[in-house]
Amino acid sequence: MASAPAGTLARPESPPPPTPAPAPTPAPRADLVAALRDSSSVGLGLFPLGIAFGVLVVHAGLDWWWATAFTALVYAGSLEFLLVGLVVTVTPLAQIALTAFLVNFRHVFYALSFPLHRVPGRLGKAYSTFGMTDEAYALTTGADARSWNGRRIIWLQVLCQVYWVAGGTAGALFGALVPARLVGLDFALTALFVVLTVDAYRARRDIATPALALVCALAARFVLPGQLLLAATGLFTAGLLVRYARAKHRTPEAATATPTPTATPTATATPTATATPTATATAKEPARA
Repeated sequence: MASAPAGTLARPESPPPPTPAPAPTPAPRADLVAALRDSSSVGLGLFPLGIAFGVLVVHAGLDWWWATAFTALVYAGSLEFLLVGLVVTVTPLAQIALTAFLVNFRHVFYALSFPLHRVPGRLGKAYSTFGMTDEAYALTTGADARSWNGRRIIWLQVLCQVYWVAGGTAGALFGALVPARLVGLDFALTALFVVLTVDAYRARRDIATPALALVCALAARFVLPGQLLLAATGLFTAGLLVRYARAKHRTPEAATATPTPTATPTATATPTATATPTATATAKEPARA
């Protein structure tokens, strides 16, 4: 190292700037607690509806463990209610498969916006795909769920299935004590989705989306009453795609329509320089003798 010149003081080297500490990652327990808080309202709807399903299973003549098997392995609420009658009547597997496809076809549209890319690992993605129910989709695609990590999404789906399996098993075990037709118990899930719709509207004041959903539901009710859910979901998805295409078409036009620049004022002519007066000839003094 070259020495500093004489008479100058060596400048001390400044320490390197401190590196910022990495953002703390939430603990797995924190994700579980958050998912429990997020899914508590869903559990209030899934558990009583699961009880109704368990009661239906035992009153149809099946053993209680069928309710646990349906809720744990099939895990598709509307299909499970239909599957009870199909199993009792020994329906062919081809007809059961076709019924399952028609009833659960709406999940194809769910996959378009479900945040599966946040879920880590192949096993986690596989279970998240299996547990993508209506309730889990409604919670994980809201405005508040954009900051959720993959563990929180997985915990939420696990808890939703726990509510459903626990309700179905409890209803099957105590089905003999519950009346076969309990008025109002089957409306729990409908009330749950009404509450989720109101919460979504409060978070994002977008009246066009629920209005479009209502119009699609009414149209499907009159056009295809036998396939109301499938027709309404298809119409609603098509309406959203048209709405997105129109918004995307308007955005480039607004960006390219730049205002025309105004003409810059021309520079004013600089005043011409006045002619400098010519120097007067100086008189020479006569030479002295």
